[in-house]
Amino acid sequence: MTHDTKKDDGSPKFGRLLIILVGAVAICGLLTYVMGTLFPDFPNFS
Repeated sequence: MTHDTKKDDGSPKFGRLLIILVGAVAICGLLTYVMGTLFPDFPNFS
């Protein structure tokens, strides 16, 4: 076999990038939900 799978051919990895972006959006959504649930009056702690 002449195909070397370990050599990077320089093509962008859109699948990996998409998974990372979806994960980042999910973390931001989870953080927003947790902050809204646990700290409903966050700016006004008085």
